[in-house]
Amino acid sequence: MSHPTRRLDDEVHQRTRLGILAVLCEAGRADFAYLRETLELTDGNLSRNLSRLEDAGYIRIEKIHDGRRRRTWLSPTLAGRAALDAEIAALREIIARAAGRPAPRPVPAPARAAP
Repeated sequence: MSHPTRRLDDEVHQRTRLGILAVLCEAGRADFAYLRETLELTDGNLSRNLSRLEDAGYIRIEKIHDGRRRRTWLSPTLAGRAALDAEIAALREIIARAAGRPAPRPVPAPARAAP
């Protein structure tokens, strides 16, 4: 059996993308400005990371005209929620091993969404 670090998903594990998925899974849905302020990111950094998560099939991006303003709403997909759950499970196992405690039962990594 491989080490739990092998189950970490590079698309999720990066700090900004992990933060985005965590906030979206907590909230269910959030707009671009809320994510930018909550995670203290620039527009460009947030946009780049949202594109990566959308390409991986982990979030849904919806652009809506709200009167004169255009708002970008974001929500996690089922695959995104599963990826975050798997990431958390792998991190728990890594922490348990490092602390010398019995590791929790591993959760398999989710299958990637087809492009």
